[in-house]
Amino acid sequence: MGGLARTRTAVLRSLPYWDGKAMRLNEIQYTDAVPVDGYGPGFFRIGGKLVDGAAVIAPDGVTGWGGYEDVETLLALAGAIDVILMGTGAEISHIPSDLRRSLEDAGIGVEVMASPSACRTYNVLLSEGRRVALAVLPV
Repeated sequence: MGGLARTRTAVLRSLPYWDGKAMRLNEIQYTDAVPVDGYGPGFFRIGGKLVDGAAVIAPDGVTGWGGYEDVETLLALAGAIDVILMGTGAEISHIPSDLRRSLEDAGIGVEVMASPSACRTYNVLLSEGRRVALAVLPV
């Protein structure tokens, strides 16, 4: 067995869920958090429902969002999430520094990316059972 294959096998065997044959996967229990099913010009499809305009998707459900000036909606998530993904529209752009500072001061990590990337990343983190929210501007 080559060096890389030997290293990979050693790493797998060191994992607590490795039984030598298969990897155990634990079922994730979702609350009211729902995945993003799709998006288009001015809308998102979230959990099978169309949402027009900007939205916040959090562990307790989906709500409309007033954009960067609507800080209170995001700060209300403090304690319920570890990170918020900020979708800035079709292209990545900076968020206002006072918004970032307010969220970080409240203990919320902030990751900024274009809305399509934010939606995909949110779905992955949600599927992993992470404490995540998505604040997203339409494309």
